[in-house]
Amino acid sequence: MSLILNQAELTQRAQSVLPGGGFGNFDPGIVIREGRGAHVWDEDGNRYVDYLIGSGPMILGHGHPEVIAAVQDQLQKGTTFFASNARGIELAEEICRAVQCAEQVRYVSTGGEADMYAMRLARAFTGREKILKFEGGYHGMSAEALMSLAPLKLANFPVPVPDSAGLTAAARDGVLVAPFNDPDFVRSLLSERGDEVAAIIVEPLQRIIPPVRGFLDALREECDIHGTLLIFDEIVTGFRLCYGGAQEFYGVVPDICTLGKIIGGGFPLAAIAGRSDIMAHFDQDRVGSAGFLKQIGTLSGNPIAAVAGLKTLEILRRNGSYERLRSNGKTLMKAAGEQLSAAGQQHRIVGDATLFDVVFTDRRVENYRDVLAGDAKRYSRFSRELHSRGILKSPGKTYSSLALSDDDLEKTVEAIAAAAGCLADSKPN
Repeated sequence: MSLILNQAELTQRAQSVLPGGGFGNFDPGIVIREGRGAHVWDEDGNRYVDYLIGSGPMILGHGHPEVIAAVQDQLQKGTTFFASNARGIELAEEICRAVQCAEQVRYVSTGGEADMYAMRLARAFTGREKILKFEGGYHGMSAEALMSLAPLKLANFPVPVPDSAGLTAAARDGVLVAPFNDPDFVRSLLSERGDEVAAIIVEPLQRIIPPVRGFLDALREECDIHGTLLIFDEIVTGFRLCYGGAQEFYGVVPDICTLGKIIGGGFPLAAIAGRSDIMAHFDQDRVGSAGFLKQIGTLSGNPIAAVAGLKTLEILRRNGSYERLRSNGKTLMKAAGEQLSAAGQQHRIVGDATLFDVVFTDRRVENYRDVLAGDAKRYSRFSRELHSRGILKSPGKTYSSLALSDDDLEKTVEAIAAAAGCLADSKPN
């Protein structure tokens, strides 16, 4: 029988068996024991209002009873088959109904896989090799994605900066990098090298940074001019900004999009979706061996994740779901803005009501370098003060969820006020 250990003992054990003492995702000093609704508890029994929500997928909160019931029903019938299953087919049908660019869907298990295959798919379709991405954009852990993800040493555009050991020069040479929200730079670059570029991949809302008016439209126009595919990475924004995702919210339709997080209802599931003539490259019978893009995944489209995703999407379609999600976020954004202003803190509230954060700066935030120029030490202290008052959030994002109650929001507003007060007597760096 295992002994019940506290958080400090568990983190010490983790040091022996896990590099860095954790899973590589989040603060390894926090070990979560359980989650229910809008709350999580660590192994010491401390309760937090959860704005991390599994890095996005738990938009309904933890352990939603209808999702749990759907999963339990499927558990009796089997967990995975490495073959097609009805629930996965039904989920693909719903994605194609909801997402404007989606004529066909191919499943994988993670968002990083989806983005990797989307870029490979663009190369297969166009016969070109280069991918244009934006500095600071997160597209998983593939070699292309790890170019200029979070560079501390800034290079002149469009030169990519590798953000990891183990990357090859060939991978670096296959990527061009542009500043987010700068359509003129993209136009200039494609006018010179457009015939080399297979795709532009972009988070329509990059991390927390919204697109400036006309930016996404300009990307669409330039892709059409140069025969380049437009990929929207909607791992985060899909079914979050609204039911049809960023392409519905912003009114710009890509050729391919990637989806994850919410479509699996908290289980491993992601997808590539796009036009049928592009998606044909996953079908050897349609494109032949030379154009075939091989993709196999043991758990891709597994029925557990599919039923969890189907039930999650059903709940999101109910009247008032997105209104409530946005109302919760607006309450928090307003409180953060008012309290930090009252405390004399230079700041910007950046993002959308469904996901946002604070950047401690006096300048507009329109790209990665604007965020990088913010006061990171002040941000870290603000986050620590929130954590000490029972608020759990990502370093860089605050996710709203449907599980938040009025009491949760009230507690969070109080924590924001106290954290802002703690900054009032200290001067910016």
